[in-house]
Amino acid sequence: MHGVTPDDLAAIEEIAARDHHLAVVSTVRADGTVQSSVVNAGILPHPVFTEPTVGFVTYGRAKLANLRRRPRATLVFRAGWQWIAVEGHCDIAGPDDALAGVDPGSLPSLLRAIFRAAGGTHDDWDEYDRIMAAERRAAVLLRPERTYTNPAPAH
Repeated sequence: MHGVTPDDLAAIEEIAARDHHLAVVSTVRADGTVQSSVVNAGILPHPVFTEPTVGFVTYGRAKLANLRRRPRATLVFRAGWQWIAVEGHCDIAGPDDALAGVDPGSLPSLLRAIFRAAGGTHDDWDEYDRIMAAERRAAVLLRPERTYTNPAPAH
C-alpha cells in the first residue's frame, strides 16, 4: 500500500458511502489519451495479498483493454464538493483474465464481495451470478499507492 494510510482508506470509504460508492475511473489508451467512465467501487481485502484494495466490476471493453496493456488506474470518489482520488496498479480477475492465486471457481464470490463493498445488496444471488457470467464481467482490484483530496470545504 505504499504511502496510503488507514486514514486515507477511511476517507475513501466515507466519501464513497455518501454518493452510492460512485467513482470516475480513468485508464490510459494506447495513444496516451485518457478514457474515463463511472463505476461503483468499494474497499475490500485483495484476494491474493489480503491488503486493502479498491475493487470494481466491469465488462467495459475499453477499460479492460486499457488495463490489460497498462495496468494502472485512478478512481475519483466525490460527494458534493468533497472528493478523493486513489491511484495504483490494477489486477484483473475474470473469465478472460486469470489472476495467479485466484481460483477461477471463486470468481462469483469475488464479484459478490466487490458488489457488497460498493454498497450493493441483492435479493437473488444466483441471478446475480448468472448475469455476471453471461456478461463476462471481471473484477478489477486497484492496489492503492497514492491518494489526494481537496481540503474540507468551509461551512
